[in-house]
Amino acid sequence: MGDVVSLIMAGGQGTRLFPLTKFRSKPAVPVAGRFRLIDISISNCIHSGVSSIFVLTQFASRSLHRHIFTTYRFDDFHRDFITILSAQQTLESRNWYQGTADAVRQNLSVIDDPKALILILSGDHLYRMDYRKFVAFHRDTGAEISIAVTPVGADQAPEFGVMKVDAAGRITEFAEKPKDPGEIARMAVGEEVFDRFETPARGRTHLASMGVYLFDQGVLRDLLAGAGHRDFGREVIPHAIRERRVFGHFFDGYWEDIGTIPSFFEAHMDLARPLPRFDFYDEQRPVFTHARFLPGSKILASEVENSILCEGSIVNRSRIRQSIVGIRSRIGENSSLERTVMMGADYFESAQDLAQSRAAGIPDIGIGRDCEIRNAIIDKNARVGHGVKLVNRGGLRSETAESHVIVEGLIVVPKGAVIPDGTVI
Repeated sequence: MGDVVSLIMAGGQGTRLFPLTKFRSKPAVPVAGRFRLIDISISNCIHSGVSSIFVLTQFASRSLHRHIFTTYRFDDFHRDFITILSAQQTLESRNWYQGTADAVRQNLSVIDDPKALILILSGDHLYRMDYRKFVAFHRDTGAEISIAVTPVGADQAPEFGVMKVDAAGRITEFAEKPKDPGEIARMAVGEEVFDRFETPARGRTHLASMGVYLFDQGVLRDLLAGAGHRDFGREVIPHAIRERRVFGHFFDGYWEDIGTIPSFFEAHMDLARPLPRFDFYDEQRPVFTHARFLPGSKILASEVENSILCEGSIVNRSRIRQSIVGIRSRIGENSSLERTVMMGADYFESAQDLAQSRAAGIPDIGIGRDCEIRNAIIDKNARVGHGVKLVNRGGLRSETAESHVIVEGLIVVPKGAVIPDGTVI
């Protein structure tokens, strides 16, 4: 895998994840209480032996840059590296990245090895994949471009780029997020296709692009040279299918594009189940993240059911059910959390900090006493006062306020927000 260079796309604004992306890019959003989304793709690369990694950033990237700089440090005796490529104005281009393809086009000059395969990844998906199998498939088929595909149902087809393949796995048709029922039906593949590639259909009828691409470098340069293509899914791939050998590599493991508030929330609810579909407890292929030196969780006479409590958290005589409690979280007495994602805090408040906040009438970071929280996401460093009820009392589907946002019935408290004592939402 020494001749594979990875480009991780991490510049997206992530508007559908607002307000979690109010102060950070989507790949920097915390996940599972102690990781960042970008950790997934980088960990997959490291476990697959891909050691030349570029991360392309643009929107609200300070948090992401800090995380990468403090987390991923390779030794001086190997050629392994992770390099950040921020959007910049140059003599060749005065534009910021205009899309995924344009971002790659602007950075092809940094690749020293002209024969290296180019692995293009998204920095905001939740999955575990061995890219060595992907590369072997690419070479065995003689592909010029390979796309990782995963089976989905017809109802999910409008959310993805979907494709059809022939008996050898070569992609013959591609449709980007089809909405027309006739087109969706036309892009369906039969069970015999799944059987041919040893992938059980289980009622699934379409093949969706995972946004994981492998290019012969010369082919990639040809496709991007002067074509004006800005996006891989909408422009580059449909064009390439007509002229190049493009193959689909079947992947039937867990994969989620958690790019919306509901999908983000449901992925976390799955993590809290006894047997989640994505395993963060795999000792052979752990997910790497920033090393913290935090004490273990302290739980004082509390009831905890189907939940994850991360290090440094303190729970005072409360009830927690099917929830994620992130690092450095503090939960006051007699509070109840149900189906809640609490991201925790970036620091512990000192006794002086707590005294100053209380004198100013500001709640502590975390959740106060006598609170009831249900179907909610609480971002980092949020302050939820005593007696607060976050239960969507009015049954609203959508609402935007200074202290919170409701998205499809889910309450989201932004990073650093303050919910005063006694507030009922």
